[in-house]
Amino acid sequence: MPSTLASETELLRAAYAAFNSRDIDAALVLMTADVAWPRAFKGGFVRGPEEVRAYWTEQWSEIDPNVEPLAFHPEDTGTILVEVQQVVRDKAGNLLGDDRVGHRFTIEHGLIRGMEVCSLS
Repeated sequence: MPSTLASETELLRAAYAAFNSRDIDAALVLMTADVAWPRAFKGGFVRGPEEVRAYWTEQWSEIDPNVEPLAFHPEDTGTILVEVQQVVRDKAGNLLGDDRVGHRFTIEHGLIRGMEVCSLS
């Protein structure tokens, strides 16, 4: 694995770990100042760390998502497609969804510039 891909994989693993432990500050330092992040459960995108913070705070007040990266696939466009297992529960612990989905990341200067949810096909 080339060192650039290894460092990008490390970056993304750290971001997923921060997300799953609800450590917003640890996740935000891994993103650019103009990061574009999908509002997966609401539609559209938020931009910048403070909008990501507000979105995640709202999301976590309504649902309990856990997203585990399974595989990292570098793409010809320079993006990285991460295959993830996404388990979503309501606040009472009831299962709402357990799906394998794709997250496509754009990395710029060692930071996450953008992410989009996509199919794995």
